[in-house]
Amino acid sequence: MKNFISDLFDLFTGDGMKHYLKSLKYSLYMILHPFDGAWDLIHENRGSMAAAHTIVILALLTRLWDKRFSSFMVNRTRWSEINILMELATVLVPLFIWVLANWCLTTLMDGKGRFRDIYMATAYSFTPYVLIGIPMIFVSNVVTMEEGVFYTYFNTFALIWCVFLILCAMMMIHDYGLLKGLGSSIMSVAGMAIIIFVILLFFSLISDAVAYFISLYKEISLRAS
Repeated sequence: MKNFISDLFDLFTGDGMKHYLKSLKYSLYMILHPFDGAWDLIHENRGSMAAAHTIVILALLTRLWDKRFSSFMVNRTRWSEINILMELATVLVPLFIWVLANWCLTTLMDGKGRFRDIYMATAYSFTPYVLIGIPMIFVSNVVTMEEGVFYTYFNTFALIWCVFLILCAMMMIHDYGLLKGLGSSIMSVAGMAIIIFVILLFFSLISDAVAYFISLYKEISLRAS
């Protein structure tokens, strides 16, 4: 909490704002130079947590705007039926679990990256999704049904680009080669599945325990009366 307040205070000072804008602009360099960009992002302090948070927020907004403003030809979801919190969770929860799983795994594999570094690099890797996703929302409203396929192609390309950037970033911040970086990323995805399974199992057990005590309480109340 202390570090968060300190970062927030630094952001609104003159030098802090300059660094924030410069680090936010650096995301454009990183997506075009994924290896050098990811290395300098962490080791040369070219990135910032404030810029990383901003990119994640923009990614969340892009997802919501896509659901709300995309043409019905490419988006069959009704806005009135959308749970905004669930939409936000579909981005934030996998992001947090990915960072946690990768950090836990790479700690055992002599990885150099800290939890903060993994989050920052992953957040910066969301940049193509924002840069391509927002224009595609407008494009979807002016293209014909046949041309709507380009909407899908460009959004798919943006996601593939993001995954490629994440892989490159993990290699650079952990100082891994290609095979080790790819292997650790695949194992991190498997680790995500394990973490999700454990979380679901935990809540299932809690739910069953609560249901048991509620039924026990009702049974005792009926017998007492």
